[in-house]
Amino acid sequence: MLDGVTEEQLGCWAEELAILLDGLGHLFARPEPREVFADVVQGLLSDAKRKNGWTVAERAGHPNPGRVQKFFNAASWSADALLEEVRSYVGEHLGDPGATLVLDDTQAQKKGRESVGVAHQHCGVTGDVRNCQVMVMLTYAAPGGHTYLDRRLYLPAAWTDDPTRCARAGVPTGTAFATKPQLATQMVERCLADGVLFAWVVADSGYGRDPGLRAMLHGEHLRYVLAVAVDLPLVPPPGKPAPGTKAIKRADDLLPYAKRRDQWERRSCGHGTKGERYYDWTLFAVAVKGEEPASGFEHHVLIRRSTHKKQLAGGRFDFEYAYFLVHAPVGTTLTEAVAQAGIRWQVEEDNEQGKQLTGLDQYQVRKWMPWHRWITCVMLAHAFLAAQRADHLARLSESTGPNPSCEHTSADDAPCGPDATESDRPTRAAGAMIRLTVTALAGLLALTGLAVHPSDDQILARHHWRAEHQTTAAISHYQRRGDPLPPHLRAHAQNPSQKEDPRR
Repeated sequence: MLDGVTEEQLGCWAEELAILLDGLGHLFARPEPREVFADVVQGLLSDAKRKNGWTVAERAGHPNPGRVQKFFNAASWSADALLEEVRSYVGEHLGDPGATLVLDDTQAQKKGRESVGVAHQHCGVTGDVRNCQVMVMLTYAAPGGHTYLDRRLYLPAAWTDDPTRCARAGVPTGTAFATKPQLATQMVERCLADGVLFAWVVADSGYGRDPGLRAMLHGEHLRYVLAVAVDLPLVPPPGKPAPGTKAIKRADDLLPYAKRRDQWERRSCGHGTKGERYYDWTLFAVAVKGEEPASGFEHHVLIRRSTHKKQLAGGRFDFEYAYFLVHAPVGTTLTEAVAQAGIRWQVEEDNEQGKQLTGLDQYQVRKWMPWHRWITCVMLAHAFLAAQRADHLARLSESTGPNPSCEHTSADDAPCGPDATESDRPTRAAGAMIRLTVTALAGLLALTGLAVHPSDDQILARHHWRAEHQTTAAISHYQRRGDPLPPHLRAHAQNPSQKEDPRR
């Protein structure tokens, strides 16, 4: 095959998954949770449209969801121990001293108020305020690929100020309120303590604006490119401002100077599905008010400008601008800073893939411990996909040499830019093919090694299985509220699905 995927490779992926799951068996003291763990991870990697305890149990052939529910809610095993294994696995397959830690949060929309951490808060998925849970995620972005390395559940003050509510949800006693940047700081500190290989830290303005996070990065002599708000306080340089400009006291005060000197460089900050992501960039050396860079480091503000004017708020047409604070050793180039600014998108790719491929936001657990168990299993599933893709591309590169396509070219390669003429643009060469993606690998794995091809009677059995357990759930909801059962549910009050699973 042109992208190197063969029938033998498909079988190898299924075999590698079996080896991985078998190697993690030591995390479970009893055979029952060990078996369910394999069912869960395989279910998360399967082609099921939705991935939760019920669908995982159905795919595995369990007579009811009880074993899966017990695995997340009551079985004796540690999500943190599994997380350590995930981190070790990622380091083994993707570890690189030039890697980047990427911080961001994502949300899972929820109903009600009992799910741990749920509250009316900003939801990045919809861009408004709604009932959701917020999870702060850390992605490990290396030359070979990227995947999750750590996670934290954000608990709003409405939760941490209510010990009774926290106790009902199983939140550990004494858990104090922590902002999202503080949770992100904890994760970076853990990477340092564990000796994780990385060179840079990047994040959006929700984290970049936090002085506590920046102070920790300064203290640890870490390089970063953090998106910041326009009002980032700066120390004005000595002397009077240039005619027609004002003193530089905040990040956006640099914009008139950028327009005046007109030294924008058009560079790509990364590869997108439709080509390079081109912007115009310029860099200013700055002093941040109240903050000193680490010894041998300096601060810069990196300004990004869209390549053409757009219709902005209020109907006006102008360029779009974004600001980044760079903390890096003296002599760091614009090209390096731009590359790191573009890497931030990789955590968004992981969040999208996590939700679409491995059930990151499809869980139906309510309490603290089950939430951490589910998310860590999702992280393992995604890490497996990223690692297998990286290994596949490494083997392919060894056998065929580097891909000569535009995909690997640097930001300085002008012929691939938006201003190139038709004669400059490359045509598809014989044998050219895009590289295998995580999404494509997941689809192949789900349809081969993890595929289940039921017969007609099995399809009907699954339908009856779902109907029985949906009936049980509906009856449970009515009874919990003290409402009378509707007529169509009364005949099924003693549903056979309520019987104990003999394998539990």
